[in-house]
Amino acid sequence: MGKVLVTLRVMPKGVETDLDKLMEDIKEILSKHAEGEAGFKKVPIAFGLVSLEVNFVMDEKEGGTEPIEKEISNLEDVSGVDTIGVTLL
Repeated sequence: MGKVLVTLRVMPKGVETDLDKLMEDIKEILSKHAEGEAGFKKVPIAFGLVSLEVNFVMDEKEGGTEPIEKEISNLEDVSGVDTIGVTLL
């Protein structure tokens, strides 16, 4: 099995969402699934709304990012999670 670089787009519930707290919550989830430190990028969407792009490395396996997406989706301040990229390393 190889390693993959995964990029997720995490949409907050609104413009009032504390993105720094959300990043810490996501880091906690990724500490169980990913290898090394996750990278974060704030991406302006529209009208003050900013999404997070999260990059991390994990083992390539069946089921892929689904368990991670589900855990992040269950966070209080998250309205949606999409995998926008998976690259074999």
